[in-house]
Amino acid sequence: MNHIVTVQDAVTAFADFMEPTDAELDAIEQEMPVILADVDLLDAQIITLDRTPTEMDDRRIRRARRRALAARVALVNRAAGTGLTGGAA
Repeated sequence: MNHIVTVQDAVTAFADFMEPTDAELDAIEQEMPVILADVDLLDAQIITLDRTPTEMDDRRIRRARRRALAARVALVNRAAGTGLTGGAA
């Protein structure tokens, strides 16, 4: 005799209550420039995996690294700026 088991965990794993909250979606939206800059950097690096990088590839990677770093700095500065109160002393 074969026993039939349920897959209740798999069914409820994607229930409506498992959706991201508004706060989580806002956090993702704030981090989106960093995510996109990282994707651009990965694209530039992937292009050079199967060949010797040219000068243009090197420039593309350097620009992508600078954009990724600038996006991270901007995110940190926005986060630090929201927590500060008062004026300059």
